[in-house]
Amino acid sequence: MVNIKIDGRDVKAKKGSTILENAKNLKIEIPTLCYHQELSPFGACRLCMVEVKENGKWKIAASCTTPAEEGLEVRTNTESVKQSRKFAAAMLNYKYPGDKVIREMAAKLGVSLEKAPVTPKQCILCGLCVRACQEIVDVNALKFRDRGVNRNQEEASVEFDPAACIGCGSCAYVCPNAYVEMETTGDKRTIWNKVFKMASCSVCGRHFAPVEQLEYISRKTGVPMSKLLVCVSCR
Repeated sequence: MVNIKIDGRDVKAKKGSTILENAKNLKIEIPTLCYHQELSPFGACRLCMVEVKENGKWKIAASCTTPAEEGLEVRTNTESVKQSRKFAAAMLNYKYPGDKVIREMAAKLGVSLEKAPVTPKQCILCGLCVRACQEIVDVNALKFRDRGVNRNQEEASVEFDPAACIGCGSCAYVCPNAYVEMETTGDKRTIWNKVFKMASCSVCGRHFAPVEQLEYISRKTGVPMSKLLVCVSCR
């Protein structure tokens, strides 16, 4: 454990934990769009900014990627913090002016919003779907392609590999603005424009999971498919 201060309050923080995690434990509200407690930090949205004291001086830092270290002092609600979060929200709103989730976040953080038509859902590049697919599901059907030096693309993007996807829906579950759509009807599930056949429970007959997902679980665990063809309600 390490000793830190958040808004003047003494906190014993787990070594390796982040400022954001410890602030949440104190019920301090910090806005985020790209954070999930079960996934690695990404620091994409820049909404979770706080002030940290380093070498006697206060500086702005992302709370989701800044680790708790012995003696660290943190301020979460100063004017500098508010302005930094407001600026990040304004930039997101500028890039995605018709996104309902971003407009609500921007308004909450004090951004003056002009009327804008609702646009088709856009990927806001938070990286949550990619991290869920890689870190939780471990199939790597989604990859984040960033722009930058020696990278041959103008805009960052999320790329989908239909051959790797098992249709579990984890990406749709964590997507903050419902850009990733999943539709399940009868014996079919569609996600990322790929159609999956749904398995039916051997007991009640209800369609409950994509066949490819169950086959993947069987390969990973060694459990026979016959034992996996039973829904949660009938086990």
